[in-house]
Amino acid sequence: MAEEEEVAVRTEKVKRIQRVFINLLDSYSSRNIGKFLSTSVVGASLEEITEEEEKHDEDKSAVPEASSANLKEGTFQIVGTLSTLETPCPNFAMETYYAISREDLLMHLLECDVIIYNITENPQQVEEAIWAVSALNEEISHFEKRKVFILVSTVMTWARSKPLDPGDSEIPFTEEDYRRRKHHPNFLDHINAEKLVLKLGKKVRKFATYVVAAGLQYGMEGGILHAFFKLAWSGEVPALPVFGDGTNVIPAIHVLDLAGVIQNVIDHVPKFHYLVAVDESVHTLEDFVKCISKSTGPGKIQKVPKENAFLTKDLRQEDIDHLLVNLRMETLIVKENFNIRWFAQAGFVENINSILKEYKQSRRLLPIKICILGPPAVGKSSIAEVLSKYYKLHHIKLKDVISEAIAKLEAIVTPKHVGEGGEEEGEEEEEAETVEDAQEFLDGIKESLEHNAEFVCSLDASDEFLKERVMNLPESIVAGTHYSQGQFLRALSSYRDRNTEDETVLNYFDELEIYPIHIDVGKLEDAQNRLAIKQLIKEIGEPRNYGLTDEEKAEEERRAAEERLAKEAMEEAERQHKEAAEMAEKIARWEEWSKRLEEVKREEKELLEAQSIPLRNYLMTHVMPTLMQGLNECCKIRPDDPVDFLAEYLFKNNPEMQ
Repeated sequence: MAEEEEVAVRTEKVKRIQRVFINLLDSYSSRNIGKFLSTSVVGASLEEITEEEEKHDEDKSAVPEASSANLKEGTFQIVGTLSTLETPCPNFAMETYYAISREDLLMHLLECDVIIYNITENPQQVEEAIWAVSALNEEISHFEKRKVFILVSTVMTWARSKPLDPGDSEIPFTEEDYRRRKHHPNFLDHINAEKLVLKLGKKVRKFATYVVAAGLQYGMEGGILHAFFKLAWSGEVPALPVFGDGTNVIPAIHVLDLAGVIQNVIDHVPKFHYLVAVDESVHTLEDFVKCISKSTGPGKIQKVPKENAFLTKDLRQEDIDHLLVNLRMETLIVKENFNIRWFAQAGFVENINSILKEYKQSRRLLPIKICILGPPAVGKSSIAEVLSKYYKLHHIKLKDVISEAIAKLEAIVTPKHVGEGGEEEGEEEEEAETVEDAQEFLDGIKESLEHNAEFVCSLDASDEFLKERVMNLPESIVAGTHYSQGQFLRALSSYRDRNTEDETVLNYFDELEIYPIHIDVGKLEDAQNRLAIKQLIKEIGEPRNYGLTDEEKAEEERRAAEERLAKEAMEEAERQHKEAAEMAEKIARWEEWSKRLEEVKREEKELLEAQSIPLRNYLMTHVMPTLMQGLNECCKIRPDDPVDFLAEYLFKNNPEMQ
């Protein structure tokens, strides 16, 4: 009874709003941990897991979508940093920070109840994690309540540990052996960070520090194993590479199970401060690669020198170190003391179906099939080739390829009758795995045929259009094909006979409720079928495959830059041409206006001159003679007031007065 009351009290204490800081929320590991915690109720892991919850259902890998605007009551509030400014803020995070000062970052850390520093993916974060735990340790006296610091490290700090029993290398390490761990040479900073975190948390009640050494993380987007998934999915190699002999054991854990371990650390605040987060599997590198190859690739593996790993563009140095480690580990504290709702407790191989499902969903890898139908010369092959490149699909030209593959698989699966002499027992055992693999592959094909969507494209054109198109083809293209006049006409006639209005292949798809995309190529009047391809892409939608490779991105950026420069040059030329035209027009208008102005002035002058002739005649006849005489007299006499003199003179000598 007392124990129940104690658990109830602990649960009540934990069930309050808890603010959790996680670094680099835009990285694979931290993003999935943050998303998981944002949907987890504080204190939930303190409750025992019921038998019903332990049952594995098909959708066990699905994680509820979380958003800061619609969080379940009582869940962890997530804040954290981002690696780049271009990265959009995750919808499950309350706040995110980028490139802020250490002073401001410390203020944000002090606002949080839990601080998680994940150093499993970015070695540069080790230095910041050391600073963070040291800075928080100096502020302990100002803590209003206890804070929890969790360093998510890696089992690579155990990579060179000596066997517990020199005579038995299969005895696994556990958390209790952490003082004997020896690090991989490339992970010296990681083990130093672990030691500092453990040291600062000793005998300090207000500052609980923990180290969680995680195995190779898989699940969701794929983590390090993404390189193998991508290689298998692309289908560009006949076999997936295994670096070295592939017998090295790799401790691993599903990224969401790692998040579950962290959730339990926060809720339980255990007395053990060093924990190991690995699943129960003992998988080798060959096990991982072979499983991926069988589930989504060519089904084969090829052992290559370890040095070939450095030729894989999607693998970094620390990724290669993880893949080549040989280490057996087992977590006792986690299994005995925590309540974890495992996603993949048995390991990667046993849970490959759910792992592959969540990988496809996370990467938006949705398989599609495109069936192009139509009469000969309508453009099926050329359009199919363009679409296969655009959507990164295999271009299957003969429909019996699939039938042939299924027939071969069925031949393998079908039990063979053994003669009197019989076969050797060893040979039978060798064939057993081949038959099992073939049966699994066959089932996968049939399931794919039943459930995956198809896009059916029905191309057509009039017989006259098709005949004219074939007649206009160059002889070099027609030679050796079925486009010769006799063969083409027979093929076209046979196609029309087999596809009448009442009976056609399209009826089959109609029954499956797959409605074809109809395009009349003849009406488009496009010899290269560009318009038909554009219309099909619009109907089918965007590619549902991997994004561009680094080389493709660089080429795309280069092409975009060239197009942008060409566009800018064209716009500049158009602008200059427009300005020149406007200036020429302005000059022309100015010249025209000036010309008209001069003409107006000339006309006004002529008009004034014409109007002034009678006035001049009048003045010359009646005014000027007397005025000139008066002026002459004024000049001779030079009176004191010449104006008064002239006026007096004109008055006296007015002809009318005389």
